[in-house]
Amino acid sequence: MKLTTPPHVGAPFLELADASVILGGTRVLDRLTLTIRVGEHAAILGPNGAGKSTLMKLLTLQQYPLAGETDASPIRVFGQDRWDVFALRSQLGIVSADLHDRFVRGNSNGVLTGLDAVVSGYFATTGVFAHQRVTDAMRRQSMDALERVGAARLAHQTLDTMSTGEARRVLIARALVHDPVALVLDEPTRGLDLVAQHDFMEQVRRIAQHGTTILLVTHHVEEIIPEIERVILLQGGRIASDGPKATVLTAAELGRVFNATLTVEQTGGYFRVHIDTARTAKHA
Repeated sequence: MKLTTPPHVGAPFLELADASVILGGTRVLDRLTLTIRVGEHAAILGPNGAGKSTLMKLLTLQQYPLAGETDASPIRVFGQDRWDVFALRSQLGIVSADLHDRFVRGNSNGVLTGLDAVVSGYFATTGVFAHQRVTDAMRRQSMDALERVGAARLAHQTLDTMSTGEARRVLIARALVHDPVALVLDEPTRGLDLVAQHDFMEQVRRIAQHGTTILLVTHHVEEIIPEIERVILLQGGRIASDGPKATVLTAAELGRVFNATLTVEQTGGYFRVHIDTARTAKHA
């Protein structure tokens, strides 16, 4: 199915109802119930093994939950429980370190230029293939997307010659080329140095300020930009805490989920965590 009209602000973006996933005999998501709405910038935070990656695979239709006890679907995206995967990806812009690896290291269609990578966003592929019809309008809009993220100079440079930060910026342009309703960022700054990480997240701030819904998945509190107001803490495949970030990003809540003794400070709209290594080690 495809959306007949764009979802309005406040409409459900992602709905999970008692969604469970079992992988290798382990329940990695355990009856997860959650709703995120269009226009609501949110972060999903949790330690390794909390279920974040599996949740993202549900959203992108790479994984499916167990059937529920009722006829209702355990997952709905933009109000629908049936999707053509390519139609869904036209509504979602996705940037992740794993996607970066597929483009830069694992691409099977030769070495891509920045412009080729952005154009491939129209087809939800990791390259532009001979059977795909690329129009002049697609190329123009791809150049516009590169300019929007300050990467026009990378249009004719190949991905394998770019820095990690430059390639990640090209992937933002790819994610935005079809004006998605939501931008999903899955561990987006992995592999970036401090300066590249800062530049990347500043670009995400500008995107959020221009109205694209942001869903950030991370285990780094410092990545949660000021525009994100809601934080969902995952632990063991369940929601441990969910609410305004000022009430979720506390020493007590984070310490319980990450099993550490820590302090939290807020500066300029960002939260910083400091771990008391001595007390954490003592109680480990």
